[in-house]
Amino acid sequence: MIDLSVNSKIIRDVGLVIFDKDGTLVELYPYCSQMVALRARIIGEALGLSAEHEAGLRWALGVDEKAGRLRPEGPVGLKRRETILKTATDYLEEIGHTDTLGICEHAFDRADQLSQDKLAQFIRPIRGAVSLLGALHGRGCRVALATVDLSRRARLVMDFIGASDTLDLVVGGEDVVRSKPDPEMIRTILDRLGIDGSEAVMVGDALTDAQMSINAGLKACVGVLTGFATEDQFRTLTPFIARDVSEIRVRP
Repeated sequence: MIDLSVNSKIIRDVGLVIFDKDGTLVELYPYCSQMVALRARIIGEALGLSAEHEAGLRWALGVDEKAGRLRPEGPVGLKRRETILKTATDYLEEIGHTDTLGICEHAFDRADQLSQDKLAQFIRPIRGAVSLLGALHGRGCRVALATVDLSRRARLVMDFIGASDTLDLVVGGEDVVRSKPDPEMIRTILDRLGIDGSEAVMVGDALTDAQMSINAGLKACVGVLTGFATEDQFRTLTPFIARDVSEIRVRP
């Protein structure tokens, strides 16, 4: 067991820390916005979409390019791949293209393949992420990832930032039936690692992360302000709030 400090607050007797990925360990906008742009370009080429409609697709998928941020309602960054795919096909149907699921699935898979060779353009670890993961692992604390991204994509990202060896388990969006804020992801992690929720802490950037931890009965949730939720929003759910993961420390 370890103790964590979050600014001036202490969380004692922690045996497992569960992290969200996008917006918590890696920067949210660069990764998600570029993946959406790549997917939209491939779909646009397949269907002959105008630049206006490609931009509309990027907006529908959750990217606010003018503001340089993700839309707080998602779906990208918040929802599972299936939901993002449906959002894409719904938008395409609205502009007159029907039966596009196969095209969209191919575009998403193709974007995954293309991005693997250019991860340095997509992935920027958040300050303190790799060192915190290493400190937890070094002190014998279990570490898991609960992400709406595909588990294989999550492992690829964690390997790229040099943190894959610190992880005990990755649970992705395809590994559960019900996504965040349903507690299924956390309960899957607890069951597989044989750890009680009273020994586990969630760290995430979205209200769905905090709500999931509450629904699963975890010891605590730390909200980080590097993604979707504001400090005022987090304060309705947790007293543990950090600007980023660098403010979470393993106590000596």
